[in-house]
Amino acid sequence: MRWIFRIVGALLIAVVAGVIGVLLLPDERIVRIASEQIEARTGRELTVSGDVSLSIWPVLGVKTGPVTLGNADWAGPEPMLSASGLSIGVSATDLLTGSVRVTGIVADDPVLRLQTAPDGRANWVFETASAGAASPATAPVASSAEAETAVALDLLELRNGTLIYAEAGTSPVTLSGVDLDLRWPDPAGPVAIAASLRPASHDIVLNAEISDPAGLIRGAASPVSLAVEMPSGRLAFDGRVNTAGELTGRADLDSDDFGASAAALGLSAVDLPAGWGPMVRVIADVTYTADGRLALRDLRSELGQNRLNGVVDVVLSDVPQITAKLSAGVLAFPASSGDSASGGGDAAPGVAGDGWSRAPIDASALARVNGSVRVTAEGIRTPDLTIGETRLLLEIDRSRAVLHLEDVSVFDGRLRGQLVANNRNGLSVGGNLTAADIDILLAQRDLLGMERIRGKAAGEVQFLGVGQSVEAIMRSLSGKGGLRMGRGVILGLDLDRLMRGDAASGGTTVFDSLGASFTMGGGNLFNDDLLLQLSNYRADGKGRIGLGARDIDYTFTPVALRARGGQGLSLPIRIRGPWESPRVWADLEAAAKANADAKLEELEDEAKAKLARKLAEELDVEIQEDQDAKEVLKDRLEDEVKDQLFKLLGRN
Repeated sequence: MRWIFRIVGALLIAVVAGVIGVLLLPDERIVRIASEQIEARTGRELTVSGDVSLSIWPVLGVKTGPVTLGNADWAGPEPMLSASGLSIGVSATDLLTGSVRVTGIVADDPVLRLQTAPDGRANWVFETASAGAASPATAPVASSAEAETAVALDLLELRNGTLIYAEAGTSPVTLSGVDLDLRWPDPAGPVAIAASLRPASHDIVLNAEISDPAGLIRGAASPVSLAVEMPSGRLAFDGRVNTAGELTGRADLDSDDFGASAAALGLSAVDLPAGWGPMVRVIADVTYTADGRLALRDLRSELGQNRLNGVVDVVLSDVPQITAKLSAGVLAFPASSGDSASGGGDAAPGVAGDGWSRAPIDASALARVNGSVRVTAEGIRTPDLTIGETRLLLEIDRSRAVLHLEDVSVFDGRLRGQLVANNRNGLSVGGNLTAADIDILLAQRDLLGMERIRGKAAGEVQFLGVGQSVEAIMRSLSGKGGLRMGRGVILGLDLDRLMRGDAASGGTTVFDSLGASFTMGGGNLFNDDLLLQLSNYRADGKGRIGLGARDIDYTFTPVALRARGGQGLSLPIRIRGPWESPRVWADLEAAAKANADAKLEELEDEAKAKLARKLAEELDVEIQEDQDAKEVLKDRLEDEVKDQLFKLLGRN
């Protein structure tokens, strides 16, 4: 057993000797080893000032005073890295074998400046030892007598750091309270990075691995995996990047509250439309090039209640240019809590309790982006409107947006045309639309908040409105259009009862066809050629519909075609008042005047007929049914005058 105790004793002596050797290693010697290692890897000068003291805990090594790491020669006088102090640790076990391994460099209160030059150079791309010099793994770090000593750097740690990023031509971005842990034990192996930072009110945790950091430093693309943990969400990337900022790979964003995640990243407030958040999930193949072009392929996204898939291309500039082709299911735009709180859920879009909304419309977003976006959707659903299968093209250019309705299924019919919003010199909206097979009852209910006519309609409209609120736009509407309907029903009006003299409202009227044209001006719609055909009636109409004031002043005149022996009987009906509750009544005074004029004309015709018959008897003339009595009597009188003249002249 004695030989076992001898071996254990020898090992204890070796360990004690190694520890004593480390403790006796000069402080400046350890600092110089670390400095030369860093300079060999970066090509930058490391300056250490202040007192240097030996430390046992938490690392075996030394602590320094303030330090600086030089910047690129084009990046200005400020150092790339400065710190109030360094803790440099070495491996005791490696010292026992005769090598020096730097196990960690910890920087306290560091300030890291990252910047790019106008020509694309970056100060974090280090110029290492010149060609022919020893590589960092084999470079001598001591005197020639100690050249065989191997040195490695396991860890670089920054505590309570400040990160300053300045891209050429832009204002610097500063992040404070940054903690960074960088591990690169093998110069030919990967780098692992763990960081914690606080761009805004919450900590963001970042973990990354660079598979080929040496190649990345040389300007080549390296495989990279990245994961960012943030409040309510996570962002991941797996692909390749280079030092020019170019990348390609698969990106995955998953957030249960996108507003909170964006705020934690220091982004401006994100106010997603109702139904489009707060949950956001986006997966795509991403490519970004140095000239600011971003491409998303195989895009799959979940935005609240909505799903969008497709491709997107973005050219990043002062005003981004977007080109996209997207497909979707049914896109939902539910009412926001503010809309429902007022209890006005039955109001038409843009309508407040006392009429059209006077709230200012902020159309400044039209100036923030240009582009072309094509969307194919199974439908669109809002609290006030349901649209079926839809094909749309949105084009935005310098604050002017044009929405092309290539094919829209709405109100059980089809709608085509375009809508325009122009905010170049104040807000204006306009459109040119054609519709076919539209259920006019659904259209009235959803667009105007009223139900007066039932049936299928076709028509066209051109319109233009100007103003900074819905009310201002509606009160300025101008344009023209037309409407055509086949068989339909008028609700709240019974022509039979009215024509019988019953002025009570209510009931329905069935018609065979309806046609009308109209013009618009000053927020009013004017019509004077309404023609409604019924089996026993004909109805004409003319008047004004207040699109801005939401009122109506219209005269609807049905004519009983078979009344009074086929002579017809008219009964004007007045419709006047607000859309929500217009007054409908028979204008008996106008009816009496119209029918009195008709009666007077009838009596006049009867008297003329009697006179014609009397003259015919006196002149002994027979008038056939197909002859004009006036012409026959005229001819007979001329003949009689001739005969009397001949007699007067004494001629036979």
